[in-house]
Amino acid sequence: MRDDRERLRDMLEAIAKIEKYTRRGREVCQEDELIQTWILYHLQIIGEASAAMSEATRARHPELLWQDMSDFRNVLVHEYFRIDVDIIWAIVQGELPTLKNQIETILLDNPRKLL
Repeated sequence: MRDDRERLRDMLEAIAKIEKYTRRGREVCQEDELIQTWILYHLQIIGEASAAMSEATRARHPELLWQDMSDFRNVLVHEYFRIDVDIIWAIVQGELPTLKNQIETILLDNPRKLL
């Protein structure tokens, strides 16, 4: 069973994989269906990891929008017809860098102890 630390690392890995292709710019991402699918898949991983996080970790780190990430994953999976590429791009550019920094801080501040 994966622990919270592993789930946070999963989230960081998903962010890194999203960054790999979004560095090419918005136009490239909007024109390439495979890149869009890649981004959506890794956003789902972030949401799934968030949903699986323990209540203790969620309580200790309320600065992360755990429920929002989980809810967004549900939209991506179950309400895919509502996906708006402009909203996805805004999340990737505006929210993922902050999330990345928050997760890195949590992992650095808690190198060995439980989160």
